[in-house]
Amino acid sequence: MPKRFSASRMLGAAFAVLFIACAGNAGAVEAPKRVVSLNVCTDQLAMLMAGEGQLLSVSHLATDPNSSVLAEQAKDYVINHGLAEEIFLMHPDLVLAGTYTTRTTVGLLRRLGVRVEEFTSESSIEDIRANVARMGEILGRQHRSQELIAEIDQGLADLAANPPPRLAVALYEPNGYTSGAGTLSDAIVRASGLENVADRLGLVGTVHLPLELLVLAAPDLLLGNGDRHGAPALAEQIFAHPAYRALLGPARSVAVPGAYMICGAPFTLEVARRLQAAARSQGEAE
Repeated sequence: MPKRFSASRMLGAAFAVLFIACAGNAGAVEAPKRVVSLNVCTDQLAMLMAGEGQLLSVSHLATDPNSSVLAEQAKDYVINHGLAEEIFLMHPDLVLAGTYTTRTTVGLLRRLGVRVEEFTSESSIEDIRANVARMGEILGRQHRSQELIAEIDQGLADLAANPPPRLAVALYEPNGYTSGAGTLSDAIVRASGLENVADRLGLVGTVHLPLELLVLAAPDLLLGNGDRHGAPALAEQIFAHPAYRALLGPARSVAVPGAYMICGAPFTLEVARRLQAAARSQGEAE
């Protein structure tokens, strides 16, 4: 009797193995092969992580050095302007977007059956880690995303290991705006080990800071972007005010390209490194 049923038992075992293998494959999600990004931040995360030939197109802002740290690399990809018809004709199997990106385009692409993954903007270092990890998961590039997260963590450890003098820094942008608690800019200042004047004043989010309050706060350093344009602009008139110019001074100014503070990635920590260097120079001068 045992020999009589051995063949059927072997056949049953073979079917069981096949079923388990198929079930395992069904749970695996194939990595996308034609990825299109519509947002300058997802552009850069995708460029940092995508495999060879995986990323097809990035937004036009990706090539603007005032908006993108990876502007030169972006020139290697097809440039899009966020129009639904141009994106659909690229036959993407994945579209990356920000939560505020071209809402009409995103909605239409979804109605056409195109997979769209949206990313929220970062307001903390933890948000950066989360978006990097999620991008790696979506692209099937988890190993690469873990490398980038490790780079961020090592950068933070290096910043914390060599703290600068505890100076106060003010972030001051066109139209007199500053960034307080709950913003990525504030998180960068905290990572540098300096004090954000906006926190001292109890300011939250991106808000207007009157020049009078800025002067009274007497910051040790002023952080602004280095992207001033030669053409006159009403938004930048405040930088010509005598009170601001008296407050500024060469030793207090820390110019950082604005692109480093728009999107979260390992390169974001470059701002904190520059702040630390400026604080040390200020401390040595005193």
